[in-house]
Amino acid sequence: MNYDVHIIGGGLAGSEAAWQLARRGARVRLSEMRGGGDSTPAHQGTGLAELVCSNSFRSDDDEKNAVGLLHHEMRALDSLVMAAASVAQVPAGSALAVDRDVFSAEVEARLSALPNLTVVRERIDVLPRAGLTLIATGPLTAASLAHSIGAATGVSSLAFFDAIAPIVYRDTIDMDVCWMAARWDKGGKDYINCPMTREQYTAFHAALLAGEKTAFREWEENTPYFDGCMPIEVMAERGVDTLRFGPMKPVGLDNPHSATPEFPNGRWPYAVVQLRQDNKLGTLWNMVGFQTKLKHAEQVRLFRTIPGLENAEFARLGGLHRNTFLNSPELLDRQLRLKSAPHIRFAGQITGCEGYVESAAVGLMAGMMTAAELAGHLWTAPPRTTALGALLSHITGDAEADSYQPMNVNFGLFPPPDEAVKKKQRKEAYTARAKADLARWIASA
Repeated sequence: MNYDVHIIGGGLAGSEAAWQLARRGARVRLSEMRGGGDSTPAHQGTGLAELVCSNSFRSDDDEKNAVGLLHHEMRALDSLVMAAASVAQVPAGSALAVDRDVFSAEVEARLSALPNLTVVRERIDVLPRAGLTLIATGPLTAASLAHSIGAATGVSSLAFFDAIAPIVYRDTIDMDVCWMAARWDKGGKDYINCPMTREQYTAFHAALLAGEKTAFREWEENTPYFDGCMPIEVMAERGVDTLRFGPMKPVGLDNPHSATPEFPNGRWPYAVVQLRQDNKLGTLWNMVGFQTKLKHAEQVRLFRTIPGLENAEFARLGGLHRNTFLNSPELLDRQLRLKSAPHIRFAGQITGCEGYVESAAVGLMAGMMTAAELAGHLWTAPPRTTALGALLSHITGDAEADSYQPMNVNFGLFPPPDEAVKKKQRKEAYTARAKADLARWIASA
């Protein structure tokens, strides 16, 4: 072999792991099946680190938010994904959102500039029997490789459905009806808001329930959804007001067009559909929280009943795909290695972390672990008080294996702060402690 490590999968986790390894001098072969004649049910192109269901990395607040803290920690460790996100950033209030195409191109350009990293467009069908290998094929692992993983682990992988939100062309949105604002005016006027009256919302809710949905294949019928990416029509089934307390929440969004018969109270609409900028040009806007498994014709018909979207044209309609992940607390050791075959390490969403940032973060740590192994020493994990350490601990043993499900980073994964800390100050206490502990961990490495 003319490489030290074989990484299979060129998504966010695989790309981040490759960056961390190659920057430390390792010779890396990065295999990505897209571009070599294969694709997945969800990807649109062949670029490395392609974002599929959203263009958002969620909150960038590193003082009160766990994912914002994870951003901070990754930046401190020279994260490729965070660096590319900075280049590709688009307005999104207090969130970090990116232009998908610019982001993918930036990741690919930076990796291509590394002389000791080779990207090969090829599909890998079986787990390698020898050599350091990092599997980062994500939740859309090719069936042949998934079968090989299943054979090696001796158990069936868990699975869940993931749904994709539609994208609308900006110039087809009626801004005489909609308006620009962020909730409570935080972070700038970065979202397009489509207001609904009670009558419009009630009719929309009923239409969601009645709309024609994508049929499941026989082998998919008992696959559960992950709550973090729940199709909007499935949320609607939970109650008539569920959407109004979720993605269509109106609070904090004052409607400047409110002096009309439809909004006599002159403030919050009954419900709101929000759209977030999806590319740097501002020509594409993502329907926030509108992941769906409605059939395409039904989506066009129904979403054009939303005020302001009557003439909407869609750059992409919603879709549905099946995700798979390992029961990591049972199958992986604390270094993300397969217990039954320790030359194989896993990273990203296939481990059961959920979210783009979390996937990249696990890839970052997997790359650092593998680099340490090549150097002949054991990598010491960040403290559990950090976002990185808390996420890794959850995946590799702290979660209950019997009920293991995909998980976003959240403060519930961290050890609680001192009991003397007041409730209103707990989030700041989590993040301040994490930053101090991470700084000490970096200094001692």
